[in-house]
Amino acid sequence: MAKKKVTRHDNVQDIENALTKTEQFIEDNQKVILYALGVIILIALLVLGFSRFILQPRNKEAQDQMFMAENYFGKDSFNLALNGDGNYLGFLDIIDDYGMTKAGKLSRYYAGISYLRLGEFDEAISYLSKFKTKDPIIGPMKEGTIGDAYVQLSEIEKALKHYQKAYQMSSNEFSTPYYGMKAAAILEEQDQYAKALEIYNLIKEKYPRSNEGMNVDKFIARASAQVKK
Repeated sequence: MAKKKVTRHDNVQDIENALTKTEQFIEDNQKVILYALGVIILIALLVLGFSRFILQPRNKEAQDQMFMAENYFGKDSFNLALNGDGNYLGFLDIIDDYGMTKAGKLSRYYAGISYLRLGEFDEAISYLSKFKTKDPIIGPMKEGTIGDAYVQLSEIEKALKHYQKAYQMSSNEFSTPYYGMKAAAILEEQDQYAKALEIYNLIKEKYPRSNEGMNVDKFIARASAQVKK
């Protein structure tokens, strides 16, 4: 019993010594610690102020300009959508002038699609690759559109890579079966029928109500026949 009491007393003494050392460290470095805290608070205030007083108003300006570009985009007037009409900015100017805003970032996506529709596939890939999003629909569409551009450039391996990424990155009845079918078509062209069949079976099992799911049986039959050869 005596030994246990001594051990407990020693532990308490060790804790007290550690607390004393901590207090002494804080006291010795008080100026440095206060300076560091001040810097952290200042950075936080600057970030908050930048977002509230600069970024948000700029984003509102960009959205006002972007309205007409989106209107032209919806009418398939892609040159006007990209370059503006003299009164309103196009997506390219919005990217240059408001690139840090949400509208400026979204303009990269619109610009990429516009260039694809105009047949300028390298430009389409360039702008789409710079567009970042976590949206479960737009994200796969971006990757799939890059795949479409690579198909037009006859860079099939790169196209396949982006189609695979497009159908795997989000699980939904639109992008998953749609881009899954595009990936499977390339795999069949490369005689990779087993891999194509895996995708077809996935679509049949998980997305039977999608347009692709309702027509996938014939693709399953064709790929299965090739696998059995």
